[in-house]
Amino acid sequence: YGVMVFTLHVVFFCLLFQEIYCAQIGKTESSAPLSVIVALLQMMPAKNNDTQNLNKAIDFCIKAAAKGADIALMPEMWNVGYTYDYGGYDRNDPSDHNYWLSRSKSVDGDYIQTFRNLAKNLNMAIGVTYLQSWNPLPRNSITLIDRFGNILFTYAKVHTCDWLTSEGSTTSGTDFYTAEMNTKNGNFTIGSMICYDRENPESARILMLKGAELILTPNACYLDELRLSQFRIRAFENSVGVAMANYPSPFYNGNSIAFDHQGNLIVQAGPEEGIYYANFSISALREFRKTSIWGDAFRRPEHYSFLLTQGREPSFTAQNAFDRPRIW
Repeated sequence: YGVMVFTLHVVFFCLLFQEIYCAQIGKTESSAPLSVIVALLQMMPAKNNDTQNLNKAIDFCIKAAAKGADIALMPEMWNVGYTYDYGGYDRNDPSDHNYWLSRSKSVDGDYIQTFRNLAKNLNMAIGVTYLQSWNPLPRNSITLIDRFGNILFTYAKVHTCDWLTSEGSTTSGTDFYTAEMNTKNGNFTIGSMICYDRENPESARILMLKGAELILTPNACYLDELRLSQFRIRAFENSVGVAMANYPSPFYNGNSIAFDHQGNLIVQAGPEEGIYYANFSISALREFRKTSIWGDAFRRPEHYSFLLTQGREPSFTAQNAFDRPRIW
């Protein structure tokens, strides 16, 4: 009986110690600074070679994971290398145009599954960009895959570049999405916009209102000083981190870039192909938002109803690539 009592006491104290230890560990983990490293994959596409583009993305992701990246981000519409406007196609040839449309990938197909498996094997999230199969026309999309291989969301570009024949032949997205992402150091909220979305301030504002602490931005265009400043302001005015991956020279001009929640530059690429790393402090962002006057601190949304007017200011008369105005 004495041995039994002694044994029970030992078990009790072991369990008590385990409970206290686990609680302390949990406290340490929750109070530890949370940072997220994003690898900006500034890759040169192989024009219309889907297989080479796929293999290059896999190679760049493996290299990014080896450097400790939490997320790898591709430039816009990577599976086709955004090549419709870069050679290999005649926009006036219907057969070429139809071939471009046929190269779209399903979110349930092998292309996305390849990166789901890769993300799980590398223990790294991947922002996969592609021409997504859709009816009646494909979409310009990013599927965000977490480090466990799960799809967090698929976002289709809302503000499509309709003055281009290529994007004028896509279906635009209808909403902006955020999701909670798990990293090795903790959880945070992430969203995405694509290229021309960032030139419309509503995109980042909606994502911030949906809780985004970091916005991934695949891109395909020449980035001049004004566009880079515009992107910086998206971060500053919303107290949100922003990361953009662009194509290198001679396709476009590189300048993949990231800004923190105060608009401070984290990293800016040169024109050459490469992987560029941006370390975002999510903990610092959360502390900053407690006293920030930006973001959602002092907005007056009750006075913004005019922004939802379904019309067009008459002095803006641009037509799309098919000489048609905006649908409104």
